[in-house]
Amino acid sequence: MTPEHLPTEQYDAQLAEKVSRLKAMMAAFAAPDVEVFRSPASHYRMRAEFRVWHEGDDLYHIIFDQQTRQRIRVDSFPAASELINALMVAVLDAVRAQPVLRKKLFQLDYLSTLSGQAVVSLLYHRALDDDWRAAAAQLRDTLRAQGFNVHLIGRATKTKITLDQDFVDETLPVAGQPMVYRQVENSFTQPNAAMNIQMLEWALNVTKGATGDLLELYCGNGNFSLALARNFDQVLATEIAKPSVAAAQYNIAANHIDNVQIIRMSAEEFTQAMQGIRKFNRLEGIDLQSYHCNTIFVDPPRSGLDNETLNMVQAYPQILYISCNPETLCNNLQTLSRTHHLSRLALFDQFPYTHHMECGVLLSKK
Repeated sequence: MTPEHLPTEQYDAQLAEKVSRLKAMMAAFAAPDVEVFRSPASHYRMRAEFRVWHEGDDLYHIIFDQQTRQRIRVDSFPAASELINALMVAVLDAVRAQPVLRKKLFQLDYLSTLSGQAVVSLLYHRALDDDWRAAAAQLRDTLRAQGFNVHLIGRATKTKITLDQDFVDETLPVAGQPMVYRQVENSFTQPNAAMNIQMLEWALNVTKGATGDLLELYCGNGNFSLALARNFDQVLATEIAKPSVAAAQYNIAANHIDNVQIIRMSAEEFTQAMQGIRKFNRLEGIDLQSYHCNTIFVDPPRSGLDNETLNMVQAYPQILYISCNPETLCNNLQTLSRTHHLSRLALFDQFPYTHHMECGVLLSKK
């Protein structure tokens, strides 16, 4: 597969391979049938990052082959959104004509939305000055005159120059309700928006009729916690990254949600707080005992849940677990399956044409 060609005719076959691989991995846990969620076959990625290669006064996007480290020129990228593809051409056309923007530019990062907003980050191996800022403002105005709703960011060592704003506001239709999500440049967001909608709707479906409150660890910008709020009395969510916490607070207000509380803590710290091992000033004014969390939601990093958190989540009657790494999920399930049985299993094709699988499980107390 080359960056400029997606084997869309093989989409069904690659998805079927993932389904059979997931079934085999989950057989040991008496898993139910896999619920399969398809991605669009192209233009599914809302984010893309490219290195920039210079040849004289010309420059173009490149990526490196992961096996050979060979340089591959990329003029179009059908895995990325149509908006990113249009911006790739427009940005380079404008930068080529501007030596001050071109000089020592080594990377371009694109963040786009289904709602038509984008942020483009230009990364440099040199200091950025007033001349750069003026040229970047001209680039932004040129792109907007071409119809792009775009914001620009310049990055260099210990420098970040934001022209207007460093975020986009995405609007996703989730089970008949529009959800607004502020997404901050250089912070984690779900890369496949169409798949994200399906993940949110699946999570809503499997928690329909849930009782009590929801606890979420690793909540990011509130992607899941805000959508799930309609199924629970209250939602208590933790996140450690400051930009994500700020975005989550914005999203709570933008979606007029009044039953979600975000705490800036790691999952490990929260576990210690819940067990009374440590006291945290950040929890002042928050009565953890007032929450009756019958459901816990986790969407951990690729490494899965650490042992302390794993032991903590076993105390909850219902565990909703989204995993970007089924191997670490299976490792965690060896522990969780002692106390819970696996009642729902989903495969989300977040990264088509790759080995990667995203999946979701609902676990209920035995």
